[in-house]
Amino acid sequence: MWRELGLPGLIDVHTHFMPDNVMRKVWSYFDDLGEGVWPITYRGDDAERAELLRAFGVRRFTALNYPHRPDMAEWLNAWTADFTNRNPDCLRGATFYPERSAATYVANAIGAGTRVFKAHLQVGDYDPRDPQLTDVWGALAESGIPVVVHCGSGPHGGRFTGPEPFADVLKEHPRLTAVIAHFGSPEYTEFMDLAERYERVHLDTTMVFTRFTERSTPFPTAELPRLRRLRDKILLGTDFPNIPHRYVEQLHALRDVAPDDDWLRAVLHDNAARLFNT
Repeated sequence: MWRELGLPGLIDVHTHFMPDNVMRKVWSYFDDLGEGVWPITYRGDDAERAELLRAFGVRRFTALNYPHRPDMAEWLNAWTADFTNRNPDCLRGATFYPERSAATYVANAIGAGTRVFKAHLQVGDYDPRDPQLTDVWGALAESGIPVVVHCGSGPHGGRFTGPEPFADVLKEHPRLTAVIAHFGSPEYTEFMDLAERYERVHLDTTMVFTRFTERSTPFPTAELPRLRRLRDKILLGTDFPNIPHRYVEQLHALRDVAPDDDWLRAVLHDNAARLFNT
């Protein structure tokens, strides 16, 4: 598909590479849902999965990590930095948690060349408006480094998911460069509103429009015309390797809703290339 569109490849802003024990816990969570509920399509070690992405034509990807407790983020950041050093086509990433040290280690990560951050409000079970994160959001807004934020209520809600908590963060930090994971599913409309309201708010396509997601949280057909207006703010994301379908299904799903080929080129490559200057 990317060759037919005349692209140099794909840029996927929402992929996961994690410490082995963390990834196995993630896979165990999905396995425990029951046979066939959410099968992990791409297992194997880090090297095998990175080579798969390259074989698919992905020229830049991410190693998004996220803590679920205090005193975990710095360890994840160190692991991610090492992974990036071994895989230079991976955008260097970092994460954070509401704790006293957060502002310091986020500043250190920015200074070390981090190019993308990850925040997961459902897994982390924290309020993004926590005062311990005020300086973190401020530093990210000032730096212009994108932060991929899982703040929608899918696949199941948390105490601080939904549009309101993160909308409050954006009110305080309107220059924050945010990428709303999963298109904000299932609150698609509200998060598209935020993307239209704030210049630097984007949306990623992770699992949206696929048959798997359409069965449980279908994208509202009345909102499809907005995809054209938001063309320059939509980035390819897949959730690889933790997906219950083949990688190409995400691409097919986007092709099915694409207003035209220029939209596809923007979403599959050009928007992320511009945002990450790569």
